[in-house]
Amino acid sequence: MGSVSLKIGDGTARFRRASLCSSAVNLLMLFSVITTNLFALYAFTSAPKDHQTYHLLHRTQKNISLISEQVGLILREIDSSQKKLAQMEKELLGYKSIDLSKPTVANELKVFLQQHQLPLGKDSKTGITEMVASVGHSCEKSADLLSQYMNYKVSGPCPDDWSLAQKLILRGCEPLPRRRCFAKTVPKVGLNPLPISLWKPVSDKIVSWSGLGCKKFECLNAKKLNRDCVGCFDLINGSETQRYVKARSKNDFLMDDVLALGSGGIRMGFDIGGGSGTFAARMAERNMTVITSTLNIEAPFSEFIAARGLFPLFLSLDHRFPFYDNVFDLVHAATGLDVAGKPEKFEFLMFDIDRILRPGGLFWLDNFYGSDDEKKRDLTRLIERFGYKKLKWVVGEKAGAAGSGKSEIYLSAVLQKPVRV
Repeated sequence: MGSVSLKIGDGTARFRRASLCSSAVNLLMLFSVITTNLFALYAFTSAPKDHQTYHLLHRTQKNISLISEQVGLILREIDSSQKKLAQMEKELLGYKSIDLSKPTVANELKVFLQQHQLPLGKDSKTGITEMVASVGHSCEKSADLLSQYMNYKVSGPCPDDWSLAQKLILRGCEPLPRRRCFAKTVPKVGLNPLPISLWKPVSDKIVSWSGLGCKKFECLNAKKLNRDCVGCFDLINGSETQRYVKARSKNDFLMDDVLALGSGGIRMGFDIGGGSGTFAARMAERNMTVITSTLNIEAPFSEFIAARGLFPLFLSLDHRFPFYDNVFDLVHAATGLDVAGKPEKFEFLMFDIDRILRPGGLFWLDNFYGSDDEKKRDLTRLIERFGYKKLKWVVGEKAGAAGSGKSEIYLSAVLQKPVRV
């Protein structure tokens, strides 16, 4: 068929020789169809004058049938070739799930998703020959938003679109592609050193408030952002100053009591949906490292946690935790652990928590909200499947919303992961 020329400039593959051949075949096919129709028109409109003419027309009709069959074969070959060329184009572009040939797809997205050959050829240890960019499979469902996210000037300032990135993450488009632009910077003037930073108020000026309803922490402290964050940005007069050191109900466990249950010592932990980072701050006071996973839902949680000198991880609960197996001594989760949907979704999350927790490590379930007894029983059965040892287990009830007449059920527990062989 000849050599294939691949041009990658605007991120779209072009098969020049293939296109020329295809055009020539199309012209030949058109000529054949026209000629066939002319023969047919002549044959059926002209009356035979003698026996010789009759045989001539008979042979002509047979030739027409053969030509029609050949034209049909040509059409099928053209259709098959076009499908193969389209598939080859997608593969050469480097990604199969997202159709990068669409004109609406941002050029930077095409560039990022192209496969790159390893400079030294095949890697002898892994067997791979090329590097493939990583992007969430659900990005295909949000291709327009993803193209908007990747539409920027290379080496220029990034659009102020963190809220767009978070929207993509919450839609399952995670991980997001990397970008070649400079993120908006906010001067971090007035940061305090550790350990003073753990309980010093964070200035409104060192936080990006774009995309948020409130523009000050005073506004946020007047809101109930979620069950675990009511005034949680007030580090002076709010309830955060008492958390984990003073119990407000039987479901509140004291941090020192929980840490004393850990065999082999507690050195580092992972806090899932950790609000403003108070759990990590209490652990830091005890010379222990905690990573806090969070998203900026209605508030700048990530920036606030970082300003306290702690480690925020911008990650949704649908993403596999980016940690190796059996590395954490303690995993802490509160109401933020709750995920809507089918029970299997919650099971995937629990198995991932079990994966990153070391044998003998502690899983601290802190005031987990259950809307009813059935949900509590489902959670209990799931926990029992893991074979964890129940070190502490308390179920409490609180009055529900005013006028509802229903009570809310909360479960607090400290569970120890067994050694499995």
